Amino acid sequence: MVSDSTGDTARSVARACLVQFDEVEFAEHFWVLVRTRTQMERVIDGIAARPGIVLCTVVERELRMLLEEACKRMSVPFVGVLDPVMGALTEHFGSSASLKPGRQHTIGTTDYQLRIDAMQFVTVHDDGQATWNLNEADVILVGVSRTSKTPTCVYLANRGVKAANVPYVPGVALPKELFEVRNPLVVGLTIDPERLIQIRRNRLLMMKQTDETDYVDVEQVRAEIAGARRTFLSYRWPIIDVTRRSIEETAAAIMQLLERRTAEPVTVEELGIGRAQSV
Repeated sequence: MVSDSTGDTARSVARACLVQFDEVEFAEHFWVLVRTRTQMERVIDGIAARPGIVLCTVVERELRMLLEEACKRMSVPFVGVLDPVMGALTEHFGSSASLKPGRQHTIGTTDYQLRIDAMQFVTVHDDGQATWNLNEADVILVGVSRTSKTPTCVYLANRGVKAANVPYVPGVALPKELFEVRNPLVVGLTIDPERLIQIRRNRLLMMKQTDETDYVDVEQVRAEIAGARRTFLSYRWPIIDVTRRSIEETAAAIMQLLERRTAEPVTVEELGIGRAQSV
């Protein structure tokens, strides 16, 4: 994977495709921030030493041609990852692209400040802290322990979303401020009991704790999840099952709920916000 920026695009495309090949073992080699002829020549030497299919997101024509021609000489497949989309956009807009590397990572002062503010908000409002100003959140996640509330909030903050999370603990009342909010979208996170027990056992092993407790007791965990779900349903919070979702997928579902919530014109019934809904 060869990029003139961070390489995130090539990496994401490669991994999205590679996971579809169950029986193939592969090694990944990254060359990032490639912006000079000297740097590209080093890349070509590296490919010659360990040849494989080349995924390229370099936009500068001279450097790209240098790499493409070298791949032809080495009989190595070359894929311009951005080519189909760039070509379609050029035709559609009737305009040429600027071909400046790294522009997707250029953010304005406003966007940057939004992300910084969101990250600070997540830090202060993690795990039920600072409930006095929960109404300033964009979204509040509620769920039992180990349902990925914190990492999901951090992921959302990197996209400028102010996210807070509140733990559901059996026998402990949820903070009254949670039920007084008007602005935030409150989302309940649920999970399969067996999967949750596995996650919690791994957590205990990492902490070198092997004692059997209610934390990993099958019946207790099932009751805990059922109690949380009843609470979500009683307040008509949308519910997301995180059992088979990555953090990115959970965050994407939450972003979709937020977008649908703010779209115009939309009713509460159309959104599924304000009534029981599983996502």
